[in-house]
Amino acid sequence: MKMTTPMIGKPAPAFSATSTFGTISLEQCAGRGVILYFYPKDNTPGCTTETQDFKTLHEAFLAAGCVVIGASRDSLKSHENFSLKLELPFPLIADKEEILCNQYDVIKQKQMYGKQVRGIERSTFLIDASGKLVQMWRGVKVPGHAQEVLESARSLT
Repeated sequence: MKMTTPMIGKPAPAFSATSTFGTISLEQCAGRGVILYFYPKDNTPGCTTETQDFKTLHEAFLAAGCVVIGASRDSLKSHENFSLKLELPFPLIADKEEILCNQYDVIKQKQMYGKQVRGIERSTFLIDASGKLVQMWRGVKVPGHAQEVLESARSLT
């Protein structure tokens, strides 16, 4: 799979992927903004906090005309358990083959316990109702992030 680098002002990379809500595609979201956030791993402290923050603000994202979609390389089974545990009102994409991760260029070399590992760089993409990439955050720090994304999402309307 070729690595693409999404660019602000250009169409966001189209996708169709398996999620906790069945197959989901960017095309299905046409007419609404999309918050697509990538996180490293289900049930880890930072990823749990980030996902809970998006859940807490979910109604506000809907009011801003946006859908929220989470994505990681975890299996669908892992996502289903994580989603159930956190009672998530939005889908999580299982991207085990890293297709979506590669389309959005979020797989990076990272240091973990002194070793080089390939992993997801915590990243969020804001896509407008016409499918254009409006904003992206890379190397995200969790505290306050979902709120910052919400403020940008509100500026779409």
